[in-house]
Amino acid sequence: MSRLALTRYSRCCLSRLLKPLTPPLFYSSAASNRDDGCQTGPPPIRVGLTEPAGRAVFATRRISAGDLIHTAKPVVACPSLVSLDSVCYLCLKKLMGSEKVQDRGVSYCSQECQENSKGFVDVETRADWSSFVDCCRTHNFKYPLMVKRLSCMIISGALPADCLDILQPAALSSAMISKIEDGYGLLWNAFRKADFKDEDVAFLTKQWYTAILARIRINAFRIDLVGGSCGEDLLSLAAASVECEGAVGHAVYMLPSFYNHDCDPNAHIIWLRNADARLSTLRDVEEGEELRICYIDASMRYEARQTILSQGFGFLCNCLRCQSGD
Repeated sequence: MSRLALTRYSRCCLSRLLKPLTPPLFYSSAASNRDDGCQTGPPPIRVGLTEPAGRAVFATRRISAGDLIHTAKPVVACPSLVSLDSVCYLCLKKLMGSEKVQDRGVSYCSQECQENSKGFVDVETRADWSSFVDCCRTHNFKYPLMVKRLSCMIISGALPADCLDILQPAALSSAMISKIEDGYGLLWNAFRKADFKDEDVAFLTKQWYTAILARIRINAFRIDLVGGSCGEDLLSLAAASVECEGAVGHAVYMLPSFYNHDCDPNAHIIWLRNADARLSTLRDVEEGEELRICYIDASMRYEARQTILSQGFGFLCNCLRCQSGD
């Protein structure tokens, strides 16, 4: 997701990028031009390397404005603390009254989500997370909650410990690392007090925790649900997502994380009902053209955009819009 210089990182991962990823790392990513939103084939894109942006996504054919490029399911998704009682614990769909399926203190939108969560929830409910969650709530931390869920998924066998290694990590300051280490201690203690076996948590080192947070920091998407149905105009939904207050949590994806940033993007990522992402074009895209999304609120002024991108993502944008000072 970042446009950080990837010279060193991209060389070591190039061979992995060119090979198909095995499930569950590369969740469904398929194109669709049917009115019912059903997947009809592979997405019309390829992942390549550029200088200095590193990985990038390119169109393999002409794509018309408003077309759905592909969909993607998250590798890991996690509700925000304020949304725990109002969204599905797994897919982040907003819960409506009788839709709730409750189990062990959390709610789901369906029995399917409840069943698919069973593995990591069995792990999670063995430990006392009060100190860890209180720390996250006090400091307004959101990404350590994703690491907690990912750790439980790894222990349950749902994911391997290196499932996010292919993603670009953020550069962390010494102050950030110090805060990260505090969170690591609370996470580790919760597992140890729950008497997990050494082999179960062998992956959970301070180095692993720091590396995972560094990747989640710049690859996690904030999930803003815009509602509606799959038949609605995606361009209208794209505009609505900028204005809505629908944030329900965060999620990390594979293919969507390879899209680079542009303050005047030709593509957009939206969420209709849950954490399943839909990437669509905002204007006509020609074969071979790079597809880019905007990581931030594109309506902000030039100075504000550059500040947020520099502090949050580690780069200064040099897109055509920024070159003009707009």
